[in-house]
Amino acid sequence: MNIKLLRSFLVLADCLHYGEAAQRLCLTQPALTKQIRQLESDLGGPLFVRGRHGTALTGLGRYLRDEGGDLLRRSEALTTRARQAARGEAGRLAIGFGLSSIELAPRWVAAFRRQYPQVEVSLEDMSSAEQVARLLAGTLQLGFVRLPVAPPLACRALLTDQLALATADPALACATPAAVAAAPLIALLPQRGPGLAGQVAQWFAGHGLHAEAAQQTSDIQTVLALVAAGTGVAIVPRSAARIAPPDVRLLPLPGGECGWQVGMAWHPGRDEPARDRFVALVTAG
Repeated sequence: MNIKLLRSFLVLADCLHYGEAAQRLCLTQPALTKQIRQLESDLGGPLFVRGRHGTALTGLGRYLRDEGGDLLRRSEALTTRARQAARGEAGRLAIGFGLSSIELAPRWVAAFRRQYPQVEVSLEDMSSAEQVARLLAGTLQLGFVRLPVAPPLACRALLTDQLALATADPALACATPAAVAAAPLIALLPQRGPGLAGQVAQWFAGHGLHAEAAQQTSDIQTVLALVAAGTGVAIVPRSAARIAPPDVRLLPLPGGECGWQVGMAWHPGRDEPARDRFVALVTAG
């Protein structure tokens, strides 16, 4: 149904006077009459009868008046939301994050929601590799990932993270390569954190060491819980200190293979106004 014609009909149905309705709609009376005739033609029946006592609704007219008001309101609401979506002020935004951004990503999502409450934001924990794959596939609009990322993705660095040794042994004062290699190693499954696994392997190789994990698990909190239980030590991102049990200390590891950058990544070739609003908010902050 033509919403413009429906709006003209509802105004006329309200006042039942062609001259007054035309004035409200900023139309000439002949133009309004033409619109009503067009709507009647589309629907296949008369909407109004004009007699000695003025204009009155037909049965079809009363039905359309009763049903059409809700349709017009929903159409106008949809138009408003669509315009908001075009400006990035409404819509949906899927965001990924990893361990190194476990505090950063939720903080920025909360700030974005306060400023743009009409945007539905989902936040999902996944590895940087999975985020990159989903950014390229178009199922994720923004990711907080380990940098760098390759074109066509764009990125902005936000913080630096680095490897640390998680231990519950109070006698261990510093994380020397020999001490790390001698202790039972608890590790995150490589497929759960391929970036972290590669960084750890690079650190061992840089010190001429090779270590096999005594135990692997799919969750970093389980890794830290096993460390707290005295099962062994783990090499984790320094940012894991925020979720570590009280008895677990994180000791810095020596060497230049320990650090990496974390930042936002997105696909600039895709038109995503809400994502652009998010990027602008973080960039300005």
